[in-house]
Amino acid sequence: MTQSQMTPAPTQQMQECIEACMSCHSMCEETMSSCMQKGGQQQMQIMRALLDCSEMTRMCADMMMRRSPMSAEMCMLCAKMCDMCAEACMSMPDDQQMMRCAEACRRSAQTCRAMAGAGM
Repeated sequence: MTQSQMTPAPTQQMQECIEACMSCHSMCEETMSSCMQKGGQQQMQIMRALLDCSEMTRMCADMMMRRSPMSAEMCMLCAKMCDMCAEACMSMPDDQQMMRCAEACRRSAQTCRAMAGAGM
């Protein structure tokens, strides 16, 4: 039995969500690096949100790719974490890296909410 016979191909919606999660993961990692270079108390608080969001989006994408029965629940949690991270990034509106990260987080939250609502 081939892999394609055992596991159905991801839907277009799921593929978009996986891509948005991985894009958000990468952007959070890049933004964390930027925060570490700047230092400061505000960056430390934002870094916590970035780290949580980075890990959550990667795990959510992984679970969708392997068709975990918990994917819908994970997508709901992931959307919430992405929203929280976007808010944290928005606290520094003059930082272009933070604004790009906030946008990636919002996109991931949007696609995750749609996947959670689809029930996978």
